[in-house]
Amino acid sequence: MHLTKNGYTERRINLRFCLENGMNFDVFTISALVDEFMDTLVGGRIQDVLDTDPMGIGWEVYANHRRQYVYMSADGQTPRIHRVSARLRRGTERPKQIGLLMRRYLEGGVITHVSQPKWERILQIDVDGPEGEVSVIIEPMERRSNILLVQEGIVLDCMRRVGADENRYRVSLPNHAYQLPPPMTGKLDPFVATENDFVQKWQSNDDPKRKGSQWLSSLVLGVSPLLAKESLFRADVDITALASQIEPQRLWQALQTLLVPLRKREWHTGNAYQYGQAVAFSSYPLTHLADWKASDSMSEALVAFYGAAVGVDAYNEAKKPIEEQIQEARGKLNGKLASLESGLKDQSERNYLQQSGELILAYQYNIKKGQTELKAEYEVDEPPLKIALDPSLTPLENAQRYFDKFNRAKRAQAGVPLLVDDTKLELSYLDQLAFDLEQAANYPEIEEVANALTERGLWQGAPRLKRSSGKTGPLKLTKDGYLIWVGRNSFQNEIVTFKNANPSDLWLHVRGVPGAHGVIRDDGRRIPDTLIANVAAIVAWYSASRAEQKVIVDVTRVKYVRKIKGAGAGMVTYRNEEIVTVSPTNEETLNG
Repeated sequence: MHLTKNGYTERRINLRFCLENGMNFDVFTISALVDEFMDTLVGGRIQDVLDTDPMGIGWEVYANHRRQYVYMSADGQTPRIHRVSARLRRGTERPKQIGLLMRRYLEGGVITHVSQPKWERILQIDVDGPEGEVSVIIEPMERRSNILLVQEGIVLDCMRRVGADENRYRVSLPNHAYQLPPPMTGKLDPFVATENDFVQKWQSNDDPKRKGSQWLSSLVLGVSPLLAKESLFRADVDITALASQIEPQRLWQALQTLLVPLRKREWHTGNAYQYGQAVAFSSYPLTHLADWKASDSMSEALVAFYGAAVGVDAYNEAKKPIEEQIQEARGKLNGKLASLESGLKDQSERNYLQQSGELILAYQYNIKKGQTELKAEYEVDEPPLKIALDPSLTPLENAQRYFDKFNRAKRAQAGVPLLVDDTKLELSYLDQLAFDLEQAANYPEIEEVANALTERGLWQGAPRLKRSSGKTGPLKLTKDGYLIWVGRNSFQNEIVTFKNANPSDLWLHVRGVPGAHGVIRDDGRRIPDTLIANVAAIVAWYSASRAEQKVIVDVTRVKYVRKIKGAGAGMVTYRNEEIVTVSPTNEETLNG
């Protein structure tokens, strides 16, 4: 489809194209981040360093009178660095060596400068730390990405250790000198070269099958595959055209429309979208991709493309083995429940045992010595029962044997309803643990679920080891002087209801689904209905009914809440409740 837009021909490019072509940190993305960090982070103090994921590091920086969060990753597929809006959390089971060293060298330190080696996809952050000046160097290059901690030119440690057997030119190991990548030779500096220089280079192409975008990227410094395609598009050339089909003078002029603002460091950051999903990011408008939207910063554009580095989704890999254990445990318990309930309904075996004993007694004088079977009718118009006899026993002894079996089966059946209730309760606890795992936003919360499965005997295989990270704490809030506690998982619920609360406090929980326990401290004042509704909305937010428009929340006093004996953490019964119907909202509702 061809439409006129801003003087250029618009061609809609599909999602596969976007993902396969140049979705990387190019030189100008780094440059835009340098300027952003210089404005937002320089002069700030690094208050916390944490391991967010196996290849990621997070910083909490207090700068410009507010807390800011920086995420960096050396993941081979999605390397990056940018600011994030949400608080970062620890997400690895064990601290990484580089994470430990960063805590030692960076925490309490002040960010003094942010820079980029000329034409390199490398970002350097200098910090005046507790043990002197150090630099953190981020190299967000696919398959060769790295994060290095360097002091006086020597690598203290790095995320990816690269030895001479892997890269003879550039070793990345502790106690070795840090070395920049080999200089790029033979490429034109687009800020220095003339049109004539470019035309001569372009005409040196000797491959008739070489694509124009590939040739442009190989000729000019800083031109990524994405920027090359944008240049071709602005030259009104098919972005898949061969180099031999393209007029170099026209392409150079189009390239300059991109480079002039970039040289002035005038960043126009944003994303191209398809079906509501960000499929590209850049520091300049992308006219060859449909639905371009500007962003307030390079970091905002990167978050839109890569997704959040924190929160629930950041720990999906750590959750997977525990999800599998929950599913396996649920399958076994459902099988057990079906068997128990079937036993409750099936009276035929017990009836047969009782009727067999009674018939043997009734026909005992007709049973001959050595007889092995008795056929007799118990009900008129029904087939006769076939009753096996032990020829070594008397008829009376045979009858007693059947009565003994009947009594044992009857006693066993009497305990089945209790077993059914216990199994249903255990399944309810599994539902709560599944919800806890789904909502877990850090490694300790994930580990609590694994430990709960182990403690209940529901973990198959080698037991999980308890970590020393301790239990996570419930949400503590205040509103108009009222103290409010909200448990966001079963372990926190246990604390909220049975440790933090007083008998007269108000207690809240969504009816019939896994979720939070909420408590409003009764300090002698009347608790306003508006506050109860607000806390009920927060409790609904931290429940399995979060996506519902209207949620019923039960409200009672803590003194009417009882822990279920033998059940898992946070499993309770309660009475004397009233209901509040609310729309789920998070704790920010208290600020309204």
